[in-house]
Amino acid sequence: MEDNRLKGVSFMLISGFSFALMSVAVREAGELPVFEKVFFRNFVSMFVAIFMIKRSHVKVPLFGKRENQKYLLARSLLGLLGVILLFYAIQNITLTDANILSRLNPAFVTLFAFFFLKEKISSFQVPALIMIFGFAILVIKPTFDVTVIPALAAVGTAICAGATYTIVRFLKGREEPATIVFYFSFISVVVMLPLMLADFVIPTPIQLCWLLAIGVFASFGQFGLTLAYKYSKAAEVSIYSYSTIVFVAVLGYLFESEVPDVWSIIGGLGIISTAVILYIHNKKMT
Repeated sequence: MEDNRLKGVSFMLISGFSFALMSVAVREAGELPVFEKVFFRNFVSMFVAIFMIKRSHVKVPLFGKRENQKYLLARSLLGLLGVILLFYAIQNITLTDANILSRLNPAFVTLFAFFFLKEKISSFQVPALIMIFGFAILVIKPTFDVTVIPALAAVGTAICAGATYTIVRFLKGREEPATIVFYFSFISVVVMLPLMLADFVIPTPIQLCWLLAIGVFASFGQFGLTLAYKYSKAAEVSIYSYSTIVFVAVLGYLFESEVPDVWSIIGGLGIISTAVILYIHNKKMT
């Protein structure tokens, strides 16, 4: 059991580092249109998913079961919207701020699970959720002009992620993880292809390498996440997903010379600290 937990933590850290590298690749690809970056992210991921399915010793249906189609489609469309919003945020605010705000998804998972899966919210969780959203305001630094839109887009990413994770939890045991990943990538490619072609910009060789890197790093991140939950319980490894914020802060400084301002640091540390306290509390209750 301890070996499986160690594997779960290791894969979650690999996932966090991979998603941090994906964020850097999105920025390093330059001023290419967001739709173009999102297309390449999912185009590469789709082939990685097919490769993983073909290597599997278990027969995995690519498009899932008929009775789950509406849930798979909803997960895919919400996931796609979340990626679009995240990439837009990354292009317009610091890498650290974009990733801090996009990591609010556990709070939204709790809320969506309460409303749609009828899971109870404990008296301890309510003030914790309020504190998390309060610290998020420090990162957003709300203003009454358009400069706040990218930060709100990052929060939108967290909302979409919260909804998609809730659907994935519903599909647990009903569909294979590889099916969910492939379905999401396939739908995203189909939707993004005409949007990308409408405003296509021919990338330079270096930009093309970064576009491919976006897809590769996203794939490693997604499958690292999947394997983490395969080897260990979500309650034991989910907290390590916040490692992405630390990795992004370091990589943002190395690649972009970005240094978060004091309010972002306070807000980020507050969100992570509250999440850790909530994590410890939940473990004691199980």
